[in-house]
Amino acid sequence: MRSDRTFRVVLAEDSVLLREGLVGLLARFGHEVVAAVGDADALLAAVAEHRPDLVVTDVRMPPGLTDEGLRAAVTLRKQRPDLPVLVLSQYVQRAYVTDLLDSGDGTGVGYLLKDRVGHIEQFLAALHEIADGGTVVDPEVVRQMLRRRRDPLERLTPREREVLALVAEGKSNGAIARELVVSEAAVGKHIGNILTKLDLPPADETHRRVLAVLAFLRA
Repeated sequence: MRSDRTFRVVLAEDSVLLREGLVGLLARFGHEVVAAVGDADALLAAVAEHRPDLVVTDVRMPPGLTDEGLRAAVTLRKQRPDLPVLVLSQYVQRAYVTDLLDSGDGTGVGYLLKDRVGHIEQFLAALHEIADGGTVVDPEVVRQMLRRRRDPLERLTPREREVLALVAEGKSNGAIARELVVSEAAVGKHIGNILTKLDLPPADETHRRVLAVLAFLRA
């Protein structure tokens, strides 16, 4: 986990207890919460006022307690595609998830279940990953979205789908190689085949991996 960088954060969470807990956690590691709000309208206003480095928002917030926070996150990303946004949710909320992950070319964005906040190192590592332009998707989100689909990527082999699922969880080639007990070169070959079969245009490797993950979640 990186600890040498700190961020100015706007936090949106309607539960006062969790909101104050997150403020304390972020402050403990040197981050400045410039605004902590409890509804989507206040979130939009706080971002416009403070121009933060990063936004952390709950999905469900007043007045409807459905997906107001997630919709606000999508709006913010349309206004500022380079604004890193981490969305937290008690449950997997499929509506607007692909819109969120599509925004800003899928970079600098994350979707985590709130259980991950209890794993402090994972949570803070996700903040740094998103701030650096990475994409972080909770493994449970990936699994639940997959269970509701038929075969999403028919051109891929079972092994290629397995590799792509691990890429979608944010794992590096080395981590995938260790999990599947194969060489890193073999993982690289699988990823090359995946990118080719998905007809992704030539671009830098990181951007193509993000596009592959988005295709995986949308399919």
